[in-house]
Amino acid sequence: MIKPFSLCIAVLAMAVQGTALAKVTPQEAARLGKTLTPMGAEKAGNKAGTIPKWTGGITQPIAGYEEGEFHFDPYKNDKIQLVIDSTNWKEHQQHLTAGQIAMLETHPSYSINVYQTHRSAAFPQFVYDAVKKNALTAELQEYGSGVMNTLTASPFPIPKNGLEVLWNHTLRFRGLSAQGVGSTVNTTESGDRSVTTREYKYYFAYSQPGITLEEIENKIFYVKRKTLSPAKLSGQMTLVHETLDQVRSPRKAWVYMPGQRRVRRTPDLAYDTADIDSNGIRTIDQLDMFNGAPDFYEWTLVGKEEKYVPYNAYKLHSGDLDIENIVGKHHITPKLARYELHRVWVVEANLRVGVSHMYKKRRYYFDEDSWQILLAEEYNEDGELEQLSEAHPINYYEVPMSFSTLEVTYDLPDRRYYVEGLDNERDPMDFSVSFKRKEFTSSALRREAR
Repeated sequence: MIKPFSLCIAVLAMAVQGTALAKVTPQEAARLGKTLTPMGAEKAGNKAGTIPKWTGGITQPIAGYEEGEFHFDPYKNDKIQLVIDSTNWKEHQQHLTAGQIAMLETHPSYSINVYQTHRSAAFPQFVYDAVKKNALTAELQEYGSGVMNTLTASPFPIPKNGLEVLWNHTLRFRGLSAQGVGSTVNTTESGDRSVTTREYKYYFAYSQPGITLEEIENKIFYVKRKTLSPAKLSGQMTLVHETLDQVRSPRKAWVYMPGQRRVRRTPDLAYDTADIDSNGIRTIDQLDMFNGAPDFYEWTLVGKEEKYVPYNAYKLHSGDLDIENIVGKHHITPKLARYELHRVWVVEANLRVGVSHMYKKRRYYFDEDSWQILLAEEYNEDGELEQLSEAHPINYYEVPMSFSTLEVTYDLPDRRYYVEGLDNERDPMDFSVSFKRKEFTSSALRREAR
């Protein structure tokens, strides 16, 4: 049940009073680009030498790459350093999460292939400039429902609490516009699968160069999605306006169903409403690992840890693969997934008293170099671990930026899983397109539907 905003105020207030609204000092911000990377990560490597120093990431396309192609793997010659499976995970558990351990215990065929760590994340200079400016100006709105005085990219490169870390993920730079066709796959415990293919179009209003806070009109981005197959779903369309303050001004969404032949508003695309794409495996707020208003949870910053996380997933991104190569019976094909040791910010979310959601507790692991959530764990009302989600990122070096090429959600009790972002049989996401905001209005959707 979604509680009205007026009823959430009392339970939100205690968690965000005091330091939650504090900005960093000029002295703290001066560390960006020096001891810290421009995005706020520790520039130095770790003491053991297993995590290297950040030296700028991949800032240019790999030699021979042409825009529109699948991205060449800059680390294709790396050898597997360690294979973690059901027989040896206890020897490496200090670098594993509870969800990874559960997968290793549940599926003997599952393994984690660990490679050399490469800190490949990089972004354009205008993004770095915006992040440094945000560090001095950005503030959480009252009750943590949104962020003020921030544009372009992550607002809190030197975070003070869990909500600031979360907003760094929500507002991270993801390009200016994007378009692509990809497939999702649902699997059952027996290994049966269903495939749905859709076209996606994005316009990231928040990140447009030169745009003002007034001009974005409380919007982060716009997305339009059209189902291409199977035939029984073909022609369905969804339009979403993602807002910066989703408590006071919830996201707006419209759907078009060919059988009804009309576009209608839908108020249900939020919180733990089931994501119809995933056959009930995933909730709406699990898209992009987490999205939407954070007001149902208390967000606690646990700290920074070193974990084996999905990274530089160029093998999974390859155009030489098809769905059969990637989607196995109980999990994606282990030999295609790459894991590296990285420092991650760990944030725990606990459901507030008086608020209803199917997940009582959630734990997130944020990449320090990009603010992308790489791993997420969901716990049911009895406090039992129920799901593990993974984001497998690459550096889209033609932009450049770090962004996931594939997301996977494993349902542990039901032994089934869901995969999103399978574009291997098509073309990779195109970030060179240039859309206009007027192409993402409800009127434009109606015209396209006709």
